[in-house]
Amino acid sequence: MLLAVDVGNSHTVSGLFSDDNRLVAHWRLKSDRDRTADELAIRYHALFQMAGFDAEAITGFIVSSVVPTLETSWLEYADKYLGKRLHAPPMRVNHTTPTGITVATDNPAEVGADRIVNAVAAWDILEQALIVIDFGTAITFDCVNSDKEYVGGTIHPGIGISLDALAGRTAKLPRVDISTTPKQVIGTSTVAAIRSGMLYGFGGLVDRMVEILARELAPDQDRVPTVATGGMAHLVAPFAAAIDRIEPDLTLHGLRLIQAMSHHG
Repeated sequence: MLLAVDVGNSHTVSGLFSDDNRLVAHWRLKSDRDRTADELAIRYHALFQMAGFDAEAITGFIVSSVVPTLETSWLEYADKYLGKRLHAPPMRVNHTTPTGITVATDNPAEVGADRIVNAVAAWDILEQALIVIDFGTAITFDCVNSDKEYVGGTIHPGIGISLDALAGRTAKLPRVDISTTPKQVIGTSTVAAIRSGMLYGFGGLVDRMVEILARELAPDQDRVPTVATGGMAHLVAPFAAAIDRIEPDLTLHGLRLIQAMSHHG
């Protein structure tokens, strides 16, 4: 089995893939920057057990991380607790990793590993110029052209931090649960106004960004297909016509593809 781990600023998403490439279990936990390799072992081995899997069966490990301290802990964990059984050394993704996609930005070293991984997974699905929208701590739009080059994108404050800023920086505005669909766009209460502002607002952001990014990315195409992922994707999708498909496990599948490439290449 392969253990694939994507460490984000807020959450760490991990998954186990069977030998026939099926995602058989996955977890989403808070990213704690101070967690050690031993603490990861206690936590994750318990999760494996609860899901009915044995850590002894893990023969592959790959991590992508935007939190350097946690990347180190995960690599130590893999080395210490999985090392003997791994068919290849624990793998981490960065801009130098062979992925089949060329990172064609001004400074490839600054591109987050998760953005590269998502581009790989989305290309595997669409095999054409595309845009990945990732609703994480930040909302990122990533553009891959028809030559299979990751050319860059845009970064926006995420939904969670926008809500936190509203509640934290204003005396009277509450922290609002936005999982309920607004009955109308014009909010007739403070809560309804925030909910409408967030959902219709971020939906509008997505549609507008996809429109202008697509124009630059593939001027000769009528439209550029999009793949959305990340914790909040399903909330915004009903308000954004430009989202073609949601792939909640996009990053994990990208990690699996990259690990397979390195293993067979």
